[in-house]
Amino acid sequence: MRNPRIILYALAALFSIAGLADAIYLTVEHLTGETAGCIVAKGCAEVLASKYAVVGKIPLAAVGALGYFTAFSLAILAVFGYRRMEIFLMLLVQAMFAVTLWLILLQAFVLHAFCDYCLLSAASTLMLTGSVFAAYLSDGFSGHLSQTSAPTSE
Repeated sequence: MRNPRIILYALAALFSIAGLADAIYLTVEHLTGETAGCIVAKGCAEVLASKYAVVGKIPLAAVGALGYFTAFSLAILAVFGYRRMEIFLMLLVQAMFAVTLWLILLQAFVLHAFCDYCLLSAASTLMLTGSVFAAYLSDGFSGHLSQTSAPTSE
């Protein structure tokens, strides 16, 4: 049977790709001046046009795309046995989860509007976080810092 840690990191890579696709779509929509239409929720225009949708002049979705791409890369490296990458992935995922939580609270309590694509991103981040934590816990806490950065044979 395959190592569950490898399967969980592979799932993390898949969730990262889903989030990356969503973030790239929103970035392109923002940069072309288009407005992504909601399918379920009714607040996409309000959320995506708010002052919270940009960091300076950079679309927040572009920052998200960078985060998802980095998470994908680290998850793939973890699948291939680069144990030190697991720690970087864990730290990145924790930061992504915190930002996602802040953005959901912002939509709920400040903007009073929700965006389908933002909720999809939040779901991707939640699943990414769950798979990374499960992978980390499946192997126990020992050995993560003491391992070399070379692939392990499992």
